[in-house]
Amino acid sequence: MNIFQEVAEGVEAGASISEEKTLSVIDLIVNGGTGSIVIILVLFVLLFVALYIYFERIFAIKAASKIDKNFMNQIRDHIMNGKLDAAKILCAQTDSPVARLTEKGVSRIGKPLDDITTAIENAGTLEVYKLEKNVSVLATVAGAAPMIGFLGTVIGMILAFHQMASSGGQAEMGLLASGIYTAMTTTVAGLVVGIIAYIGYNHLVNRTDKVVHKMEANAVEFLDLLNEPI
Repeated sequence: MNIFQEVAEGVEAGASISEEKTLSVIDLIVNGGTGSIVIILVLFVLLFVALYIYFERIFAIKAASKIDKNFMNQIRDHIMNGKLDAAKILCAQTDSPVARLTEKGVSRIGKPLDDITTAIENAGTLEVYKLEKNVSVLATVAGAAPMIGFLGTVIGMILAFHQMASSGGQAEMGLLASGIYTAMTTTVAGLVVGIIAYIGYNHLVNRTDKVVHKMEANAVEFLDLLNEPI
């Protein structure tokens, strides 16, 4: 019976030690001091901004990439039949960058081909600018978040060594270790935010490039249409 009691006490002691060693993320943040809390809050704000921009842009790009496959065929039929007003109405009813570029081209029909090309290129530049709206902010977050996290860690290390210097080298190692690994949570948080923003940025750039390529393909198709003999 005594053996069972000793085993049970050993298990309870191990559990208590495990509980003492277990530290939640919230505890790490709270125990890091005012500086760590401020930096973590800044990183959370940056994460919210990054996620908001990513989802706002992904929905905008997805909407911009949608277009009826028969759109250019209908434009071709209207132009070949001389129904320029009908072509303009069709472009106005279609909310997409391709439609807006085509509308610019249709409104310039009758002018030199170079003028039509220039008008389409200028409209394309504006559409690309709309697609890339706030994407640069995402790139800034991807670069700034890890640096802000490193700043928090450096501040924590300075405070830890300052404590050691102030105590004449007699500071408890437990307190120093606690301060150091708590301060390093800012680095982890900064890297997490930076990685999320970086992946989101590259995904948006890839999706934007696909829409731009579609715009260019349709612009070339429209210009080829104008060069076809009637």
